[in-house]
Formats: sequence, C-alpha cells, structure tokens
Amino acid sequence: MNRRDFLKAGAAGLATSMMGGYVAYGAEQKTYRVGLIGCGWYGKSDLCRLIQVAPVEVVSLCDVDKHMLAGAAERITQRQSSHKTPRLYGDYREMLKEKDLDIVLVGTPDHWHSLIMIAAVESGADVYVQKPISRDVLEGEAMVAAARKHGRVVQVGTQRKSTPHLIDAKKQIIETGMLGKIGHVDICCYVHMRANGNPPDSTPPDWFDYEMWTGPAPLRHYDMLPHLRWWRTFTEYGNGIVGDMCVHMLDTVRWMLGVGWPQRVYSHGGIFVQKGGKSNISDTQTATFEYPEFNVVWEHRTWGTSADPQYPWSAVFYGEKGTLKASTMSYDFIPEGRGEAIHKDVVYEREQYPEDVTEPQIELNAAPATRLHMKDFLAAIETRGKPVADIEQGHISTASCITANLSAQLGRPLVYDPQKRQVVGDAEATNLLRRPFRAPWQHPADGLA
Repeated sequence: MNRRDFLKAGAAGLATSMMGGYVAYGAEQKTYRVGLIGCGWYGKSDLCRLIQVAPVEVVSLCDVDKHMLAGAAERITQRQSSHKTPRLYGDYREMLKEKDLDIVLVGTPDHWHSLIMIAAVESGADVYVQKPISRDVLEGEAMVAAARKHGRVVQVGTQRKSTPHLIDAKKQIIETGMLGKIGHVDICCYVHMRANGNPPDSTPPDWFDYEMWTGPAPLRHYDMLPHLRWWRTFTEYGNGIVGDMCVHMLDTVRWMLGVGWPQRVYSHGGIFVQKGGKSNISDTQTATFEYPEFNVVWEHRTWGTSADPQYPWSAVFYGEKGTLKASTMSYDFIPEGRGEAIHKDVVYEREQYPEDVTEPQIELNAAPATRLHMKDFLAAIETRGKPVADIEQGHISTASCITANLSAQLGRPLVYDPQKRQVVGDAEATNLLRRPFRAPWQHPADGLA
C-alpha cells in the first residue's frame, strides 16, 4: 500500500492491515502534531517513516547539536507536505513546555530515554521511544508507571515485531507447529560494531552543548563528538552490544514464543581481544536467559568471523521437527529428516516509496518494518489500546539485557522480581538496579510508589 492509498483508506475509514492484526483508523483521521527529540541518524529515520504513512505536521525538533538540528530541519521541511520549517530547540524541556504535541519521538542516546519519555507523557503526548528503553532497570519501571498513570500510548522501536518476513515466520512456522517442541534458542551478533578509538581530550565546539548532552550521565572528558555513535562504546551512556543488539533478538524470541520475564539470567564475558582504545564495553559476551522449558542463549563477538555468515545477527530456534533461522534479512526453515525447506527474504518497498533510495543513511531492509511499526503505533493511538511493542514489553526485554550485564559484572546468576523491583536474595545486585544520576538531574525511580 503506498502513501496516497493509505491516506485515502484512512479518510474512508477502511482497514489499514498489511500483515493482519492491525486496527483500522477512524473515518476522520486527524493530522498529528509531532516533535522529535534527538535528531541523529535513527531519530530522523523514524520521523521520515512516520511522515510516509500518515498525515502529520512536524512542529518541533530538538537537539543539543546546532549543526545536526539545522540539517534535520532542512530535511524535514523538504519531506513534510506543508514544507513548513519546524520550531527548533536545544532543551527538550522548553519544547515540551508548549504542550501542543500529539506525538513525540525520542531518538536520543540511551541515557536520556527515561527522563525524556516520562516528560513527554506528562506533557500529554503519545511517545515512540527507541530501544533499549533505559540505561538501568528502575528507569524502565518508572517509564512503565508513567505511561500507565497518564494513559499514554508508548511504542518501543523494537520493530522486528513489525518486520513482514518475521511476522510470516511466526505465523507459518512457529504457530503452525512446524518446529514441534522447541527446546533451545540461540541469539547472536557477530558484527564488528564496537568503536575502540583513542582520541585525545579536547574542547567541545561552541555549537555542541556537551553539558546538556551528558545530562544525568557521568561527565567524561570530552574527546570527540560522542553523539555520532561514539557514545555506544561506553557503559556511562548505554549497555554495550547486549543493550544495543541483544535487546532486539531477545524481544523477537519473546514475541514469537509468547514468553515474558526469564526465570534467571546468567552472563559472562569481557574485553578479551580489543584491549586497546578507550572502549569499556565487552567485545565478547555470552548470556543465558532461562525459561521453564528452554533457554535463550546470546553470544556476541565484535571481532573474528561469524558462526553463520548468512545469519551474523539472528535468532535460531531449535525444535524436534526442524530449525528456524531468522534475521532482519531473511528466514530459513530446515526440516528434520524429510520435508521441504522454506526460505523467505526481507521485503523492500522501493517502488512504493522511491524516496527511500535517495535518503542518506537509510536502512532499506528496516524501512518497511518501521513503517508498519508506525502504523501499529497510530492504530493504538486511535483505539487507546496497547501497541505491538508496548512500553511494558520493551521494559521486559531491556531489563533482562541489563540484568545480563549485571550478572557478568558480579559473576553470578541473577533473578529479578518485577513485583518487588529487586534481585531475589541479592542486596548488592539490587543496589545496581539504579545508577547514580549526576546533579541536578533526579532519577525517575524517586517517584515510584
């Protein structure tokens, strides 16, 4: 369905289901007033996908980098139908103070997600927040509580749930029982994505507000533009490869198999190969997420070769009747014994959305999934229901990955109790569920009952 047909369908009150399960829009679809906080790579990408699938007016953009903000304003002015230039802000609090936005997209680094998402729902907006939802576990608890308290729809950017060929794999392979009894799942990432430079300390440029960018995180010596993905290599701002990549695949497995919190999490790893440079995230790590009848085992290496070059970032489901390999690019069902193998590739939509081809830095394979994710988000806003990647589901996946990192740090298995918000029988680990916030920023868990 192209954008023009989609809008006609919305105006006529027709169903917008592409893969099944998505709710129809009403007959009088409104134009949503939208703001983006964090105008980097994926923030702009998410916003452009939203512009493609629904009538929106991008009212406000916010970023602490004036150059990035100006570039985003130029692109969005060209892309939105009104060609109006959005209002520009360097402080998200000033932007949200207007209380005139229906939707806020959060595309900042991880250490800002909780404060901004909570402030956005308090302002009355529905929110699309990138994964992982939080830097620590109790931030996530506070985010779920805020969304529920204010009755806002919050969709998390775990768009594998909206990836067409993975929806097909869930329906045609998992739900039909073609795998039989599933006894084990492997998830992995062998992409060489760990930045490990050693730039000298320097002075932040006058167009970049480093103090505001750092916010509640520890204030490191400035050494380069940290928001250009350099930040992902530091635990001060994120949760390493586990928080960045495992969260996607664990979330995918939980969705496909219909499971929630793991019973126990155990992880080990470290910096085993890439010892030079400033990076303090692991280059090698294994994590086991234990469920009653199977384990989900994660492994990443940011060096060496992939165990399966066709599936370097993937989930592999092992059943008594066969194996399912699934990634963002394809899936393969391999039967046990005689039977027909099944292969399906990613869906591209270049003809329906020709602007994809010329958009800088776009992930062409992910664009259809993000569009479908945005449609699901808008449908939930219309019905005031829960989207496919509701904030609570994003919290379970995120907190489980954070718990894995804490397990690796402490060297022992951990059991998180979400009702009591503590690690069972482990006071030391419980204290690590909440990171210190740099003054004057206050941790959102201060408001939890």
